[in-house]
Formats: sequence, structure tokens, C-alpha cells
Amino acid sequence: MTEQAPVVKLNIVDIMNTIPHRFPFLLVDKVDIIEEGKKAIGYKNVTMNEDCFNGHFPGSPIFPGVLAVEAQAQTAGVLMLRLPALKGKLVYFAALKEVKFRSPILPGDVIVMEIEIIRLAAGSACLRRSPK
Repeated sequence: MTEQAPVVKLNIVDIMNTIPHRFPFLLVDKVDIIEEGKKAIGYKNVTMNEDCFNGHFPGSPIFPGVLAVEAQAQTAGVLMLRLPALKGKLVYFAALKEVKFRSPILPGDVIVMEIEIIRLAAGSACLRRSPK
């Protein structure tokens, strides 16, 4: 039986040292690397202080689904940019399949994003996001 490596917990400073995003577009607060180069869980704490709530929607704040997707992409970026071959490079989000928004994300919610690298090839990767 092989021992699983311990979870690597990344805080906001670690994340900012990995991906280039900054406020107000840094949309992931914490990342747990479950398996280096393979699987991570990202967390986004949604607060009423988010800039998007000024217009989406006044009196009925709902976190935009496209920003939730961006938070997932940033989590994937953290996972990928820890790979030695990609360290210091930029990675881009290129496509989505079967995206569904099942319930509104409200202030006080925590978005939990499980990301797994399915296939990694020169110049591209296929990732899976498990719903939470």
C-alpha cells in the first residue's frame, strides 16, 4: 500500500506567488493541493464586499456565474503552474463543456472547486471540475 502525500495548503500569498491575478480579479482565496500536478480543491469566500454586487443585482445580490467559472479557472491555473515545466508561464482558459448553474451563489457562500487534470500535453490540458 502506497502512502498518499500530505495535502499542501496554499494561502492567498502562495496563490499570488503562483498566478498573476490581483484584486479585484483574484477570485480564489485558498487552494489545497490534494495530489501535486493532478488534483486540487480551491475555495472562494463570497462576501457582500465583492465589487460585482454593486450592479448584480442591487437589493438582491447574486454572484455572477461567469465569475464562479473564472474562480475555477484560477484554481486550475494554480494547480498547473506548480508543475515544473509550467512554472513562471501563463496559462489560458480556452473552452467549457456542459456548464450549468444550478443555484444562485449568495454573499456568505463558499464556492468549493475540485479540479483534476485529466490530460496534459504540450500546449494544452484537459481538466475536470467536480460539482460541489
